[in-house]
Amino acid sequence: MQKQLKIKIARPFLPLINEKKRIKFFYGGRGGGKSYAFADSLLLLGLQKKLLVACLREIQESIKDSVHRLLSERISFYGLDEFEVKETEILNRINGTRFIFKGLRSQDIQKIKSLEGVDIAWIEEAQTISKKSWEILAPTIRKDGSEIWISMNRIEENDPLWILLAAHPDERTLVCRVNYNDNPFCPDELKKQALACRQKSPSDYAHIWEGEPLRQGDYKLIDAHKVRLAMSPKIKECSSPLVIGLDVARFGDDSSVFCFRRGRLCFKLEVYDKKDTVELANIATNIIGTHKPQRIFLDAGGVGGGVYDILRDRGFKEVVKAVNFGAKAINDERYGNKRAEMWDMLREWFNEDVELISNERLYNELCAVNKKYDHQGRLLLEEKEEIKKRLGHSTDLADALALTFAEPVYDRGRIQLYGNGKVIIEDMFCEHRQNKSGW
Repeated sequence: MQKQLKIKIARPFLPLINEKKRIKFFYGGRGGGKSYAFADSLLLLGLQKKLLVACLREIQESIKDSVHRLLSERISFYGLDEFEVKETEILNRINGTRFIFKGLRSQDIQKIKSLEGVDIAWIEEAQTISKKSWEILAPTIRKDGSEIWISMNRIEENDPLWILLAAHPDERTLVCRVNYNDNPFCPDELKKQALACRQKSPSDYAHIWEGEPLRQGDYKLIDAHKVRLAMSPKIKECSSPLVIGLDVARFGDDSSVFCFRRGRLCFKLEVYDKKDTVELANIATNIIGTHKPQRIFLDAGGVGGGVYDILRDRGFKEVVKAVNFGAKAINDERYGNKRAEMWDMLREWFNEDVELISNERLYNELCAVNKKYDHQGRLLLEEKEEIKKRLGHSTDLADALALTFAEPVYDRGRIQLYGNGKVIIEDMFCEHRQNKSGW
């Protein structure tokens, strides 16, 4: 019992051991002592009774990536001889408490599903956890009275676990913000660094030391506030040409999406799962006949090329235009590829008084894309697979909307069943366009 009393938990972290909550979500900036407090609290509880504790993170390629070392150091610091530190686990020889360490990435899914007997799951660096990983883990930790402890430094406004758990917590979720000035054990040197950072760059200080997410303008392509504003109703009707973006599913868990837009109004999404090329071509054929769009811009990469070929053979070559995300941009001095160009046109669209269909998945996808630049200074976007890891799904809805900006589409005032004829380069870039409207 004397050794238990050696472990002193700072006041901000007492809810870890005192309150009964399913989820205990702690976040904040540097110097808050979250990792130390979590480790000490778990060791204290593991001395008092037998527990199975799973220490988890998104990626764990080796035990060195885990909190194994931190727990080992705290055991040594307190002289807790009851614990035996093994290469891949930590055991309490007296009461049988056991610490195990696992990654949550897809290669470990079956192992994660075997954690049904866990008493406490500690998710470290939870800002990197994907929605998909959480959806596998949450129902797996199912023992009566079990808890999930989460520690994170926020990175983005829409970090998956923040959106799912902390933004609007329920009665079973405890959310605590802990920073360096809440930590009585914070070294004076860290406090001096925090003060210097606050004087030099208040925005960096807010993120690094106060636990605020990064300012979106620093790394995000599209401003989340503008997207949210666009989702409020404001446009009753629009006579601009109808343009449809069709993002074709490449993999089994992706969706094929038709996005309908008239000028400043994006008013409809149609989402289809597990459709083959013929089925999608049939749906597109019905949409053409019913809605008579000026253009359908179709993602022709992968299986999308088959859908495009079928529609061309059916006589829709004037209305259906194939787009390759990796192709050369129209303005290739500014954009590294077509995907970056379309998404940047979409970003500029949000600068206008526009209306976007209200859809939370679409909102998250639009706000998820990070920007970067190639060696020539041209805009590129973060790879789709990296975004999918964070969101737990592909940006199918947002890509469909971005496709509607593949090329300018002008209304020539002629009523046609299929399209408005070919748009030539001179039409696309001439300054005087009488009776025409673009984008």
